[in-house]
Amino acid sequence: MKKTAHLNTQAPRPVSSATPSIIASDVEIKGNIKTSGELQLDGTIIGDLACGGLAMGETGSVVGTIIADTVSIRGTVKGEVRARSVRLEQSAVIEGDIYHESLSVEAGAKLTGHFAHTSSPREKKSSEQETPSFVEKKAAAE
Repeated sequence: MKKTAHLNTQAPRPVSSATPSIIASDVEIKGNIKTSGELQLDGTIIGDLACGGLAMGETGSVVGTIIADTVSIRGTVKGEVRARSVRLEQSAVIEGDIYHESLSVEAGAKLTGHFAHTSSPREKKSSEQETPSFVEKKAAAE
């Protein structure tokens, strides 16, 4: 009697649970980066970054706009951050505005810019300049 072999086939893992891409501390990238997955950044990006999730280490830095679903920053950002969930850890240094749905800031994090709560932080309004929620909107001059 023959025994039937059963293949152990697993469904492919969803992108969000895949192993994150890693940019090490000795790497500098000039140009824009786009991925739907997670990114661990310990190096430098000079350009815009769009990803599913960003975990930035203390040596990580971005000079440009960050657009992601979730962001955890321990390094340096010179530019805008747009994410549903933003976490600034103690060593974070941000020079730019942060647009978010959820925000967490540890004591010691440094920000030169503004925080603005918005229901769609990943989308930048193209027809008009976005006004942060803490600024009173003024009527246009006629």
